[in-house]
Amino acid sequence: MFHKKTPVAVTAVLPVITALLVVIVVSIFMVRSWTLTPYGRLDPRAAILLKYVEIRKIDLFEKGRSIGQVREFSKHGGGLVMSGPAGVRKVENTEIPGPAGKIPVRIYVPEGEPPFPVVLFFHGGGYVIGDLDTHDNICRKLSRKTPAVVVSVQYRLAPEHAFPAALDDALASLQWVLGSAGPMRRDPERIAVAGDSAGANLSAALSHMARDRGLKLAAQVLIYPGLDLSSLETGSHVSFAKGYYLTRRYIEKFREYYVPDRSKWTDPRVSPLLATNFRDLPPALVVTAGFDPFRDDGAAYAEKLKGAGVPVLLSNYPGMIHGFISMDRLLPDADSAVDECASFLGSKMR
Repeated sequence: MFHKKTPVAVTAVLPVITALLVVIVVSIFMVRSWTLTPYGRLDPRAAILLKYVEIRKIDLFEKGRSIGQVREFSKHGGGLVMSGPAGVRKVENTEIPGPAGKIPVRIYVPEGEPPFPVVLFFHGGGYVIGDLDTHDNICRKLSRKTPAVVVSVQYRLAPEHAFPAALDDALASLQWVLGSAGPMRRDPERIAVAGDSAGANLSAALSHMARDRGLKLAAQVLIYPGLDLSSLETGSHVSFAKGYYLTRRYIEKFREYYVPDRSKWTDPRVSPLLATNFRDLPPALVVTAGFDPFRDDGAAYAEKLKGAGVPVLLSNYPGMIHGFISMDRLLPDADSAVDECASFLGSKMR
């Protein structure tokens, strides 16, 4: 009786395949364990990112690092940010008049026929880091998907320019858009503000200032906004103080640079959640992340808007962390959130 022999090549490769399968299975269970927290389940990709930050001991404000080095360290996005044309017709870098000199802006023009609605976009970064490049991917997508002209504003940064410099620049950019809307073939009746993190704070404060000056905005989009810098004691601040990307230490450092005078922390222009009048503000979309220290700020602000009769949509991404909307190379929810923002803006500026 003859028996078929297993080919030598197959015999040699079987241990390799088995080893790979073992590695894959172990990796799956390992990542799964990283997603489990006392506060719910993290998105697996976000969990991997947090584990990487933990293992590498990444510290934005590493001892001895200057502000310039902090900005350089943070601006590349660690390979998490996609880049590319994203279907816009034109991108232009220019400068506009500001209260302390020229303000750099980047203007994104979508395909189609003008006049277009306008979205003033203010980037995040704790009022200290971030620039026109770090949020280029978001602005390109918003311009294409809304569609709208997006004006991304490089407001002055702290600590060189403390409060209210950034907000003064934000107001100047709104006044510029309103003043130049006709000649630039933009629709002055369809202007919205949007921003993430610190930029969302500026957008909220600017919405109050615009209303008080009789300037009408069509909408405001606040992406994981920090809206009360006077107290960092909400449930989400306590739960996510450490280990979830944006730490309490980072927030305190940003606050120290942006508002060195602690008596101003309760100023509604710094902490819009503490404003006394929420009536007649523009319709709002508030985007929050489930594992973000500022999650409860966004929810509380949405409640105040709702209580004042302002149309508001609160949208929470439960498995996400602060900053996720920029991380479109890693996190699919980034694109989902931009789609939601664009859809909301488009519906309010038709």
